Amino acid sequence: MTTARLGTARLLPATLALVGVLVAAGEYVVPAGDGRRIYYVVAQLLAGAGAAVVCLRMAGRREHTGRRWRLLVGAGLAGWSVMRLWWLIRGFDGPASLGPGDAGFLVLPALIFTSLLIGAAALPRPVPLPGRRDLVILVIDSVLIAGSLIALVWSLVPGRVFEQAGRTPPVLAVAYPIADLVLAVMAVLLLMMRQGGGAVRRQLQLTCAALVAFGVSDAVRLHDPGADGLNPVAAAGYLLGPALLALAALAPGAVPGDLKLAHRERDWLHLLLPYVPVVATGVVIAVRTGTGGRLTSFEAYLGWLGLGLVVARQMFTIVDNLVLLSRVTEGQRRMRHQAYHDPLTGLGNRAIFRERLDAALEDRRLHDRPVALLFADLDDFKLINDSFGHAMGDRLLHAIGERLLAVVPSGDLVARLGGDEFAVLLEHRAADAELIGDRMLGALREPFHIDGHTIGVGASIGLVVPEPGDRDLTADILLRRADAAMYASKRRGKGTVARYAGGADGGPHADLPHQLAQALAGDPAAAGFEVYYQPIVRFADGATVAVEALARWNDPVAGLVDPDVFVTVAERTGLVGAIDDFVLDRACADAATLANIYGRPIDVHVNVSAARLGQQGLESAVLAALERHAVRPSRLVVEITETRRIPDLPRAIEVLTRLRTAGVRLALDDFGSGYNALAQLHSLPVDIVKLDATLTDVDVSPDRAEALCRSVLAICESLGLMVVAEGIETVTRAHAMADLGCPLGQGYLFGQPVPPQRLGAAVIPAQVNRAAHVAPAHRAARR
Repeated sequence: MTTARLGTARLLPATLALVGVLVAAGEYVVPAGDGRRIYYVVAQLLAGAGAAVVCLRMAGRREHTGRRWRLLVGAGLAGWSVMRLWWLIRGFDGPASLGPGDAGFLVLPALIFTSLLIGAAALPRPVPLPGRRDLVILVIDSVLIAGSLIALVWSLVPGRVFEQAGRTPPVLAVAYPIADLVLAVMAVLLLMMRQGGGAVRRQLQLTCAALVAFGVSDAVRLHDPGADGLNPVAAAGYLLGPALLALAALAPGAVPGDLKLAHRERDWLHLLLPYVPVVATGVVIAVRTGTGGRLTSFEAYLGWLGLGLVVARQMFTIVDNLVLLSRVTEGQRRMRHQAYHDPLTGLGNRAIFRERLDAALEDRRLHDRPVALLFADLDDFKLINDSFGHAMGDRLLHAIGERLLAVVPSGDLVARLGGDEFAVLLEHRAADAELIGDRMLGALREPFHIDGHTIGVGASIGLVVPEPGDRDLTADILLRRADAAMYASKRRGKGTVARYAGGADGGPHADLPHQLAQALAGDPAAAGFEVYYQPIVRFADGATVAVEALARWNDPVAGLVDPDVFVTVAERTGLVGAIDDFVLDRACADAATLANIYGRPIDVHVNVSAARLGQQGLESAVLAALERHAVRPSRLVVEITETRRIPDLPRAIEVLTRLRTAGVRLALDDFGSGYNALAQLHSLPVDIVKLDATLTDVDVSPDRAEALCRSVLAICESLGLMVVAEGIETVTRAHAMADLGCPLGQGYLFGQPVPPQRLGAAVIPAQVNRAAHVAPAHRAARR
């Protein structure tokens, strides 16, 4: 494209020189009279025909807009050349007395006008408008400016040039320069007010120059019709116009993205430019009439035409402003909706809920109007995502939102605060808050049918109704109390509505997340945190080979908090790492005590959240605890508790590999639930697999459970991994797991989690011991 641009730039001086040579030859070489007239007409005929050929040939090498405008201009030049040939054939008195046949010369301006409109539609504007209205405005502006310039020239030229000519010019003779002027103005407007790359602007510049050349020639012929074929200025314009159009066709086409190049803003030009010549013309006419001059009928007609165009232009401007205002209003409405609504469910989001809650509390403070807040958390929603996938989980959340809207009174706000948390703000029926909460639970208990699956959902709901004496409540306080009441519902067994009853200063339903953060910020032990231990037993002889360290919390305010509750809160608030570190440090500190209790060193299992594996600090915390309490790394087993997906698996593998190299053993906890699946056995460098209780539950479906456990045990044996069966609560389950060849077990059958001082040798029922001894013989017989 650079080569083509340089070629076009070099052709321009050569073209100007050639035109100058041709005109000089006509003036100084060719004899005056008909011979010179024939010479100029033939030269113009050849120039037009050659330019038409160039345009048509270049159109075949372009696409889309570049092809269309070149075809139009080529066709116009061909028609213009045919008219020159017609002049040449009919004789040479034609130019002096134009007839109806000369209207064929208007084909070229008409097709150039069409090509400019095509180009205008392809050129982007800083402020986009509907295509047709944009083109109409361009035409109005072009005619308005051209008419103002004509009126200005008419008023300033002394003596009336046409009166000097002694005759009234033909209509066609007047139409030619006016058409050239309108088209030149249109090209200038496109150059000044549209965005485009260098190639597009080069084509417009050459086209504008060609139109100026045609306009000068037509104006000279209008002033002196008899000198049409002999005037060197007119002849030069008719030679230069086709040549410049040919150069425009030869100019390189727009490259991809060329039309999207941003230039400085020209909006102010778009608004003011059409009115500059109008104002100038008005000033000139006002000065002349103010000094005693009179307006001619032509000036009056131009004035009325200009006024009509200005009114039309203003009407389009008003319409554009109305459309723009409508777009802005719609955009603001859409942005507000997006800012205040959850994109998944269409319910309100946390932002609008907070805003409405603040307003409701202010209204309560000023006018004593009741308000109530229901906070719902879906029970075990993670299992639904694990079982059916997150896409199904998203569809289920949408369906849950629809059901909540159906049972909550209209006018009250239902919002999704995030994840599986929903909230309802009751402003109109606060007295019926408990009834509405029960309706919400009832609506959610009905199974959901999605894509052929029947899914059951439960929820725990916390209810807060401010007491009459709570005058200074804030949204934060009310939300914390609703959150605390919701966790109280979970402690009661889930699926219930729990009303906040802690008062203004705390109580059994106090702010659990806030108190958990306070407890872990200082000394967790002083805030009620303890470490309990549960034995891991060998089926063969009933010996305790390891213990698992488990966190327990007896909060001074909230009382004994269920581990599922405070661990869930910790994971949501980012505090689970602090619990992991506390249990890790206390377990290493208790290692010597555990060895004294069992008469030998035993392994200690410590849970670590999977979300921490790819984060800074886990590796250093483990190694520091081992060194601080002088514990051999081989005695520590880090259990990966994957209640959440590992965020950075490659980094987690690096951390675990370094820990394993240091001597720490690794276990995959709750295998068969959550995200712990066969893929993790391949990815993570683990030594031990702990089967989840859902796999070891042979009491419910013995054949299915035994088949699954047998398969997993075979895989682990092939990989050289030790297996621990969790959830051993009955003799039947222990017998089945021992018979399948599982070496170790853990569960309430062997002992509940207790403080270290209450640990002792596990009491193994006689049936389990007999099973452990008989099972090898049975397996040998089966082999």
